[in-house]
Amino acid sequence: MATMTRAYALSLLSSPSVHRARHATSSPFPGAYTPLHLRRSFRIQIPRPGSLRVRAARTESTSVSLGFRAPYFELPEPLTGKNVKLDDFEGSPALLVMFICNHCPFVKHLKKEITKLATFYMKKGLAVVAISSNSIITHPQDGPELMAEEAKSFGYPFPYLFDESQEVARAFGAVCTPEFFLFKKDGRRPFELVYHGQFDDSRPSNNLPVTGRDLSRAIDCVLSGQKLPMDQKPSVGCSIKWHPS
Repeated sequence: MATMTRAYALSLLSSPSVHRARHATSSPFPGAYTPLHLRRSFRIQIPRPGSLRVRAARTESTSVSLGFRAPYFELPEPLTGKNVKLDDFEGSPALLVMFICNHCPFVKHLKKEITKLATFYMKKGLAVVAISSNSIITHPQDGPELMAEEAKSFGYPFPYLFDESQEVARAFGAVCTPEFFLFKKDGRRPFELVYHGQFDDSRPSNNLPVTGRDLSRAIDCVLSGQKLPMDQKPSVGCSIKWHPS
């Protein structure tokens, strides 16, 4: 497991985002920024003329019981026009289901590294699928046509599915983007949840490098048949944009 984790970590060392984070300095506007853990949401701030800092409402993933069985889904993939269903991954030892979207700054912060992590572990046998459940009534930028463009632009190696009814998000208990559900499969048993936590400690404004450490450790444990740690930090991101009632 340690070898695989180190291998993945080494694959990120050349990442521009990691390089920038290592040499990042504190905010040039002392006192103008309140740490994320001290507030529930944050807004647009203009510290001085010509400089704009955008903040997004932040939501934590809620507790889902480990051992939870993966809900059935069958959703369209805008890029290919095909339907993808849970049964398509039946032969895989583990399945990572990610709830993401196009516009969320927390997702944008991780997109390149999510792609790298998925590419690395899919070669090891991990099945990966991403789902966007945001309402296109309120957020048309998360619609299927732009999802297809996004998948093509970032070279997603996994299917990026559109949950228009939002029923799949509700079945999983998903509340934010990004949100990660890692399931393992033993023989003919259904996929069972073993990890529901963060990608890593990096956030859009905390200057920590994006490493994927938490999620990659969990994947290593699953693929090597080892027990996962029980202390799982919740994922943090934008709330899923539910259809207006």
